[in-house]
Amino acid sequence: MSGATVTAALAGATRALAAVSDTARLDAELLMAAALGCTRETMLLARGGAAVPPGFAALIDRRLAHEPIAYILGERDFWTITLAVTPAVLIPRADSETLIEAAIDRFGARAPATVLDLGTGSGALLLAALAQWPQATGTGVDASAAALAVAADNAARLGLAPRARFLHGDWDAACPARFDLLLCNPPYVETDAALPPDVARYEPAAALFAGVDGLDDYRRLAPLLPRMLAPGGVGCVEIGREQAAAVSALFAAAGLGVSVRRDLAGHDRCLIVTG
Repeated sequence: MSGATVTAALAGATRALAAVSDTARLDAELLMAAALGCTRETMLLARGGAAVPPGFAALIDRRLAHEPIAYILGERDFWTITLAVTPAVLIPRADSETLIEAAIDRFGARAPATVLDLGTGSGALLLAALAQWPQATGTGVDASAAALAVAADNAARLGLAPRARFLHGDWDAACPARFDLLLCNPPYVETDAALPPDVARYEPAAALFAGVDGLDDYRRLAPLLPRMLAPGGVGCVEIGREQAAAVSALFAAAGLGVSVRRDLAGHDRCLIVTG
C-alpha cells in the first residue's frame, strides 16, 4: 500500500476483508485508526488524504487470519465501559448486556449493595454493574489467573479497584458470603459444536465449552445459587438461545424461581433467578 492514501487503502482493505468479516468496512476503519493512532472519527473526518501508516498492512493480515478485532485492538466496549481484552479472556459481547438490563429492571429504584460475578473473565459484568451502581461493591471469581490479571487491570483503569476484589478458584470460592446480585456468563457451548474460526482459533476454550450438551456448568451452578443469593437477591445467568427450558429445569429442581429474558435480537439470553 506504499504511496496510497488512507481513503484508497480503506477501499482495498474493505474488499479483502469481505471474505472473512460481515463488518469489513468497519473493521478496516478501526484498524486504520489504530495504525494512525487517532480515533475513527478523526480518521474519517480529517485523515482521508494522509499517507497510509506502515503498520496498517500487518493489522489487515491479522484480521484476514480471522483474529478478532477486539484482540487486535486490545479493547472492547461493553455497557458504559471500555475493557482491555487479551486472548486470556472471552471477548465481551452485546448479548451479555442483557444481564445488566435484567438486573436494572429487577432492582428498579433500589441498588444492589453487593455483586458477585462467577467466571468474571475480563471483569465485564462485574465492572459494568459497579459502574452502574456507584455505591455497590463486588467480587469476581475465575479459575484462570491470567483472566483475573486482565480483570484487575480493567478495574484499576476504570477507577473501580477500591470496590472490586478478585478471587482465584472455583465458583464456590466466594462462599460463605451472600450477594444481592449474582451475575454469570458460564461456558455453554457443546464440545462438538462448529464455531466460526474467529472464535474457535482464538478465544479460550475453557470459557466456551461445557460438555456434550453444553449444560455441565449449569449443573455445577444450580446447587450453589441458593446459598449464594442474599434474602431478596437476584441472579442473572446467561444461556444459549436453545437452552432456556433445560437450564430452567435444573434451577427449578434446586428450589429456585426462574424467568427468561430475551436479548435485542429476540433470543432467550438470560435466566433471572430468585431464591
